[in-house]
Amino acid sequence: MIFKHKTSLKVALTVVLLTSMLGGCTGNYTFESNVKADNAEEYFSASKVKIYDNEQDFDASYQYVGLVEGEDCQKEPHLAAPDAINARTQARQIAYLQKANAIIFTSCIDIETKHCVAQVVCYGKAYRVATPDEQAEQ
Repeated sequence: MIFKHKTSLKVALTVVLLTSMLGGCTGNYTFESNVKADNAEEYFSASKVKIYDNEQDFDASYQYVGLVEGEDCQKEPHLAAPDAINARTQARQIAYLQKANAIIFTSCIDIETKHCVAQVVCYGKAYRVATPDEQAEQ
């Protein structure tokens, strides 16, 4: 390789140097997380419980499972205010643990408590709605 200008030589050497440096960066990286592989189903369980407005919205046969509730607590004044979305997510996780795949929320209310600066609690009814495969079997 013949270079006509010193600038071309500098650019080529810079590219070679950067390429070798970047090549040395690939390799053995570790990743640590507080998400445990064996608990992954629990972390994502809320997404498996669909929210409905009322029983007329069910498009298949269903069975009432029970009442569920979720809460979000603001433990210290400098922390984030309680959020109904977090409370509803917790209720959906509990519904999933009860083998439900549907929920109808009846209310979310602010509650005064000694343990929290502020707290919101959401109540819902959990249901097991037949899947298309289960519906076909009937």
